[in-house]
Amino acid sequence: MEEEQPMLKRTDKVQYLKGVGEKRAAQLSKLGIVTVEDLLRSYPRDYIDYSNPCGVLEAPYETPCVVRATVFSRQAPVRVRGGRTIYRVNAGDDSAGLTLTFFNSPYAAQKLEPDREYLFYGRIGGGFGRREMTAPTFIPADASHPLTAVYHQTQGINSAYLSRLVKEALEALPAEAFDDPLEEPLRRRWRLPALADALRGIHQPSSLEEAKRTRRRFAFEELYCLELGMKLLRSRSSRSTGAPMTHCDPAPFYASLPFPPTGAQRRAVEEMRRDFCGASPMNRLLQGDVGSGKTLVAAAGMAMAAQNGYQSVLMAPTEILARQHAQTLDRLLGPLGLQVALLTGSVKGKARRTLLEMVANGEAQVVVGTHAVLGDAVNFAHLGFAVVDEQHRFGVRQRGLLAGKAENPHLLVMSATPIPRTLSLLLFGELDVSILDELPPGRTPVRTIAVGSALRGRMYGFLEKQIAAGHQVFVVCPLIEQEEGNDSSELQAVTAYRETIAAKLLPGRRIGLLHGRMKPEQKEEVMRALAAGEIDLLCSTTVVEVGVDVPNASVMVIENAERYGLSALHQLRGRVGRGAAESFCILVSDNDSESVRERLTFLCHTSDGFAVAQYDLDHRGPGDFFGKRQHGLPTLRVADAATDARMIETAAAEAADLLHRDPELAAPEHAALRLAVERLFDAAGGTAVN
Repeated sequence: MEEEQPMLKRTDKVQYLKGVGEKRAAQLSKLGIVTVEDLLRSYPRDYIDYSNPCGVLEAPYETPCVVRATVFSRQAPVRVRGGRTIYRVNAGDDSAGLTLTFFNSPYAAQKLEPDREYLFYGRIGGGFGRREMTAPTFIPADASHPLTAVYHQTQGINSAYLSRLVKEALEALPAEAFDDPLEEPLRRRWRLPALADALRGIHQPSSLEEAKRTRRRFAFEELYCLELGMKLLRSRSSRSTGAPMTHCDPAPFYASLPFPPTGAQRRAVEEMRRDFCGASPMNRLLQGDVGSGKTLVAAAGMAMAAQNGYQSVLMAPTEILARQHAQTLDRLLGPLGLQVALLTGSVKGKARRTLLEMVANGEAQVVVGTHAVLGDAVNFAHLGFAVVDEQHRFGVRQRGLLAGKAENPHLLVMSATPIPRTLSLLLFGELDVSILDELPPGRTPVRTIAVGSALRGRMYGFLEKQIAAGHQVFVVCPLIEQEEGNDSSELQAVTAYRETIAAKLLPGRRIGLLHGRMKPEQKEEVMRALAAGEIDLLCSTTVVEVGVDVPNASVMVIENAERYGLSALHQLRGRVGRGAAESFCILVSDNDSESVRERLTFLCHTSDGFAVAQYDLDHRGPGDFFGKRQHGLPTLRVADAATDARMIETAAAEAADLLHRDPELAAPEHAALRLAVERLFDAAGGTAVN
């Protein structure tokens, strides 16, 4: 009796699918595809719509388009230098001929049958009488599904192969394999298709409308699972605090200051004080524009923690910023008799051992450092309050590691990059939010101007006047050395800029250099000289974006300004305007695209960091908003923080409602949903519900 083939499961390895051997499986794993579930969740990145083809002659040049043509014949293969083989196919219609060219792809050329009509997708080149198309994708003209999915590819795995695998998987999976993480009432409420229908609809849509409809379902599912995971992280951290505080009075700290705090600072400190005195540990995000005084709020928290016998720690992303914070905190907390210690990777030998001993015995009441504070050798006597600055550079996991230095300490994460509400819901769903929306007295807006490089000579005349008046200047370049990047010839490199432009246009002036490849002691010497007024103009990369506080600096020049997001430009602009003198930010760019002009003009007329951040998110997306991907934040494959803003809020509200009814997602009917949340966070190395 013949044994029945076992039913395919979503958790099965892709090797269960026909034609997937070890080599193919290894190639698929590079795309993150190990199981059938991974395959089905690798959604198309785009679609080719073959439904409106044009004739060969009317096809636009150098623009992706679909052309209907009949195959006439195949040319003999031609071997060229480098071991490549070119395969050409002759095709055309009544209007013109079309030569189809394939490199090292005999299979594609052989699939095209003479005297048969096809729809070809690609870019048209060539002359009037004989047009060309290189490496087109194609389907028979009489194909029943004119909409074709396009997938992310890797060597040996193309989009057509993935389409075939997906089709096989969908046909082989039994109905019970589609265990939907979204409950039917939720789907009905928001008109979302069931999982089985949605998977077929997103991989094999009959129309672009169906593709959009199913994309909406998976975008909602991603955001829903992300919000659930973030809220579960929060609930997990809401257990009893290991640092209970009963006496939290900021009045002595306020009395020691040489100036009164702003109303926004007092409000944030009060929110923190209430958290300190609660039963659960504080988990709070402090947002504030450049110069709004976030460090003072953190210092107030450290003073209150010390009142209760607890140590505090502040973690910063760079040594420059850590040193800056240590100096500021020493100035703010020294009058109260608190000992501030600086722990970075450059502290070695006996000095490090002494410092670690001070931390371990509680002599160091406030510890400031880089990621070095996460080291196994760093042990606190009574850590009760942890602060993470420039939080988007660390992410969920490192915040958790820092908080893990004690049992449920209070946690404050600070951001000098104002974050729009929708993105804040995505990134910090586990945190309460305090906002500093008021600048201290004396901070005046920086005047921002956009110019082309043709005006650099006049600009340097202005810089000379500023230096002659006793002020200092920053110039920021995108590269360290000229050989970086393929388009580096168009970009300013800071090492060459210092000699060929700055020194030439400012003869006799003291010009410094700062970039990320310099040794810590070299950076420290440059910063010391800058603070002491021994440098007139500092040529730097974006290492000055954070941690540089030079009240005497009055001008920030940013070369190739089009290379940065507006939030990054706003951060750089915040390095000046910290003193009493009128300050300027000059954006230098020769890029004449309309979008670049609009962005730079917007910045010239806006000093509100939150407005800048929202513009950046709307026009560039969250990836460009932060520059680098979040550590510990799950990657969203379908949802988009800019275009799905309303959906984010809906998903957050639905997640809150569900967790109110089932706080741990422990109900049997939520098993598939819990698994989906775990899968999302496991892919990022997080632990939302484990």
